[in-house]
Amino acid sequence: MKLVTFKVGGEQRPGVLAGDDFDTVVDVAAAVEWLGRPALRSILAIVEAGEAGLASVREVLAAHAEKKLPAAAGGRPTTLPLASVSLLAPIPRPPSMRDGYAFRQHVETARRNRGLEMIPEFDQFPVFYFTNHQAVIGPGPLRVRSKHLDRLDFELEAAIVVGREARDLDAKDADAVIFGMTIMNDFSARALQMDEMKLSLGPAKGKDFATGLGPWLVTMDELSAATNASPNGSHFDLGMRAFVNGVQVSQGNVKDMTWTFAQILERASYGVSLYPGDVIGSGTCGTGCFLELNGSKITNDQWLAPGDVVALEIDRLGRLENTVVADGS
Repeated sequence: MKLVTFKVGGEQRPGVLAGDDFDTVVDVAAAVEWLGRPALRSILAIVEAGEAGLASVREVLAAHAEKKLPAAAGGRPTTLPLASVSLLAPIPRPPSMRDGYAFRQHVETARRNRGLEMIPEFDQFPVFYFTNHQAVIGPGPLRVRSKHLDRLDFELEAAIVVGREARDLDAKDADAVIFGMTIMNDFSARALQMDEMKLSLGPAKGKDFATGLGPWLVTMDELSAATNASPNGSHFDLGMRAFVNGVQVSQGNVKDMTWTFAQILERASYGVSLYPGDVIGSGTCGTGCFLELNGSKITNDQWLAPGDVVALEIDRLGRLENTVVADGS
């Protein structure tokens, strides 16, 4: 299933894509009300409801496919054309958001471009940092202040959403807690980031202004054909691409993660509880940002500027497109 959060009439609504071309949004909240099932008023509520929530959405899709779904329920249309609604991030305000550092190619190349040897600790454990779960955006405008525009960068990533509470996971079992996957764009203000990281506290103001998620959240059953199991968790054969103003600048594959999502989950849950709706990013794939591309002379000191359109694509996960907009001083 492809789950979306859409905005219509100023209100956020949970939806699921339907139709042969996935060009129809079924309003899950309205359809579930018509079915007489427990209310599901957001995508986060569906995740928190677990298998019962998924069962209700499957029932909604079946009713739509069999043309049994009424045109309206509870005073609202049950279906709308996808083109007629605005998509937000699938979970606009996740309970928490971590971002990993799992692609060796990105880490190694970025360090080499700075004249640094590959850090040996990369192979000892999967590292991550917490980012601002209150600054998530979906498709559409990326509004930034003037300091963000000093070497503004994109980062091509995948992200998982945790499906149930879990603690002290083992990597061999950790895939079972993944609810779904989406595209993540870890927007980065590199000038701010580089200055603050001299203080050895990691990225903060260079990262906390916006993280893109979307356009939809794909449940793991839809990715089974691209999933390859291993003792350390699954690898996902999903091609990754980034475009700036229609020109492709990046290419990678989720399967190239050195550390699997399962291993990141093991590390993240050590002595700590994860909760439904928590988001965990993969980190940037090789070639997946201008910081790396410029340092490798693939691009020539190119950064994002107002008016630029950055689009990230991942096989089966869709296309997340944002336009940079200057927002004051």
